[in-house]
Amino acid sequence: MLTISAIKADVGGVGGHTKPSESMMEVSREKLAEAVERGMLLDFDVTHTGDDVCLLMTHRAGTDDPEIHDFAWEVFEEATRVAQDEGLYGAGQDLLADAPSGNVRGAGPGAAEIEFDETAEERSAEPFMIFTSDKSGPGAFNFPMYAVFTSPMYCAGLMLPKMKEGFTFRVIDMEYAGGDRVIELDTPEEHLDLAMLLRDENRFGIKSIHHRKWPEQQVVSISTDRLHTIAGEYKGKDDPVAIVRTQNIFPAPEEILSPYTTAHYVAGDARGSHHMPLMPISINSAVAGPYCLPLVSAVAYSVNDEGELSERVDIFGNEVWDETRRKAQQKADEIRRQGFVGPAMLPMQELEYSSFRDTLERLEGQFQRVDGAKPERAAVSGGMDEVD
Repeated sequence: MLTISAIKADVGGVGGHTKPSESMMEVSREKLAEAVERGMLLDFDVTHTGDDVCLLMTHRAGTDDPEIHDFAWEVFEEATRVAQDEGLYGAGQDLLADAPSGNVRGAGPGAAEIEFDETAEERSAEPFMIFTSDKSGPGAFNFPMYAVFTSPMYCAGLMLPKMKEGFTFRVIDMEYAGGDRVIELDTPEEHLDLAMLLRDENRFGIKSIHHRKWPEQQVVSISTDRLHTIAGEYKGKDDPVAIVRTQNIFPAPEEILSPYTTAHYVAGDARGSHHMPLMPISINSAVAGPYCLPLVSAVAYSVNDEGELSERVDIFGNEVWDETRRKAQQKADEIRRQGFVGPAMLPMQELEYSSFRDTLERLEGQFQRVDGAKPERAAVSGGMDEVD
C-alpha cells in the first residue's frame, strides 16, 4: 500500500503574512531528503502557497502514522527556528500545541492523506493533484468538490459507466467540540441533503470522498479540522490542503479544475474575518494583493509503484487563468467597497480574532432597557431561527 501525505503549516513570513523565506524552504527540503535516505519516506516535494509551507510525502506507513506526523512537526519546528533567527513575522504561528500526540491534526498544521493499493486493476496509473489554500476558511473546497463530484454541468465524466454509481462524501461538523462528529452521504441520491450541509462552509466541511463501486478507493482527502477548541479559545480553522486523485475511475484534472473559474466567495482574507473571492495563483507565490484575497494553488503529479514522484505541473501558473484572476480581483474590489457592513465581514461567531467578540461582550453590558427594567443579557452569537 502506498500513502500520499500533504501536511501544511504557517510557521513564519517575510515582512508579514507574505511567504516563507528561502532558508525556511531549504531547511525543510534538507530534512525531508534525510528522511528519504534513512528509508522513512519514498519521495517528497516542498512548496508554499502564500506563507504556508506544504510538505508532500510518499511512504508506506499508512495514514495518521505517528512517526510521519511527528517528523512533519519536527520539520516545522526547524523552519520555525530559522524564522525566529531571521526575525520573521508569526514564527511558529500554526504550532498551537507544545507537541503533537503522534498526530498533527488538531495541533495546528493541516493534514490530508490517502492510502491506496498501487497495484489495483482499476487504476492503471496514479495521477493526482494537490490543492493548497491560504487566507481562506475551512470550507473553501466545499463548492468545487461538490460541483465536480455531483454535477455533470462541471464534470461530464459523471455520466460515464465508471463514475455513474456516484461517490460517498464524509462531512465533519467543525462546531462540535466533543470529538470528530461526521456523517456519510451517498450521491447522487442524497446530493440535496449534502448541499444543505455544505452551504454552511464555516460549520460543515468535506473530509473525504470515496468511489461507491470501489469503496476502498478514496479519491479526495481534505484537511478540514476543528481547531476552535484548542487552548480553550477560538484559534481559527483555516487554510485547508486537499489531495485529489484523477483520471480513469475518477474525474479528469480539467473537470476538477472547472469550478475554480467561478472565483467563488469564501471565508478568510485579512485577519480571517471577511468574505472574499478565492483567487487561483501559481505555486510558490507570495501574498501581495490588497486585502490579500483567499488564495489557492494547484499542482499536478504522477507517482509510480515505487512511490517516486514525477516533475510537478503548476496548474494555476498557466496564463489561461489570468482572466479568472482578474475576475477575482474585480469581485474583491466590489465587496470591499462595503467595508465592514453586512456580508462583507463574517458573522460575529466566525471572526478569527477573539478581540472582536471581547468588544461586543463589553458593549453588551452597557445596553439599557428604555422602560427602566433590568435588561437580560443577550448572547453574543446564536443560531438561526426556523421560519416558514
